Amino acid sequence: MPKQDAKAQQLQIRVSAAEKRGIQRQAERAGVSMSAWVLARLLPSAGQTFQGWAAEIAASSEPGFAFAELLDWLGPMEAGQFEEAVADAPTAPLDDYWRNYLAATVEHGAALKGATAPEWVSDVPPLDAPAFGSTLKSLRLHLLVNAPPAFLARNLFVDASLGDRV
Repeated sequence: MPKQDAKAQQLQIRVSAAEKRGIQRQAERAGVSMSAWVLARLLPSAGQTFQGWAAEIAASSEPGFAFAELLDWLGPMEAGQFEEAVADAPTAPLDDYWRNYLAATVEHGAALKGATAPEWVSDVPPLDAPAFGSTLKSLRLHLLVNAPPAFLARNLFVDASLGDRV
């Protein structure tokens, strides 16, 4: 079977002259071609999407929901795609809890997928005090015993992570 050129297709759209000038200005500011600028907006890389989810978690009043969406997105990825997605440390201002939760999730996900965890996860210092995935005191022993190693190392006690649904 012949190898197909990744850029063998063309897409044409109609825009006004003012819209085209606006796109050209944005592309120039970004230092890329108009095609590259439009494609980056329409088809963001896995790394850009990961950064977007981290920003959503940082900005949300209910970060757990955004985190669950991130888990759903990361879950089905193959090892190489996962490594590409999480290669760069989140740039969003995550608090210590969510920075650790994200680092532990990435570390745990890498182990599950046979991928290499990115270096940035080892730069995240563990929480000073234990944090439990439930406020129910009756579950604490269960969480202490069943938390995955990446979470234990960060003083996080949960029993579900990447690939799990509660």
